[in-house]
Amino acid sequence: MKNEKAVVVFSGGQDSTTCLFWALKTFKEVEAVTFNYNQRHKLEIEVAASIAKDLGIKHTVLDMSLLNQLAPNALTRNDIQIAHKEGELPSTFVDGRNLLFLSFAAVLAKQSGARHLVTGVCETDFSGYPDCRDVFIKSLNVTLNLAMDYQFVIHTPLMWLNKAETWKLADELGAFEFVRNRTLTCYNGIIADGCGECPACLLRKRGLEQYLAEKEGANV
Repeated sequence: MKNEKAVVVFSGGQDSTTCLFWALKTFKEVEAVTFNYNQRHKLEIEVAASIAKDLGIKHTVLDMSLLNQLAPNALTRNDIQIAHKEGELPSTFVDGRNLLFLSFAAVLAKQSGARHLVTGVCETDFSGYPDCRDVFIKSLNVTLNLAMDYQFVIHTPLMWLNKAETWKLADELGAFEFVRNRTLTCYNGIIADGCGECPACLLRKRGLEQYLAEKEGANV
């Protein structure tokens, strides 16, 4: 697919940055799109822009502030606590986020002649988010193709990977240190290894420790 063009939905976090490196290896031309939905940390957008600049790819930031108005949640409101109760969606879930992001990314992609969309959604570590499921992605792919009369392919390189396997993929792509040191996953807005306490950091840390242990064991 080196003769094809792709648009990566890019937040500057571990998963989307790993996907960005995957896309750069897979496609001839790659650009990234980041969405400003008045998220808790504007630093997320700055990190995404910085990474895109360093990798020399076109980067577009789209205003999605209406999402903040429609779907208040812990990612957009400082007065909502980050929490996950058993049997309920986490307070960080944003209704319709991936539906809207991928739809707008598709509009952007068509205008630039790209047929491939890349997103870091994952069903293995998806925290119960319904819009990270494989069945949703496949359904949306069909819908976008019909709605726009254009043949898109949505790629989800991380769909069946746990966090340890995501770290392994980054390592295989030669991007392990870059992803570890340059990305922002932390809900408290701390780059790299983060605060170590929020749900996103704990998931990332467990995966990292598991991967490093497995790698060390394989090298013994």
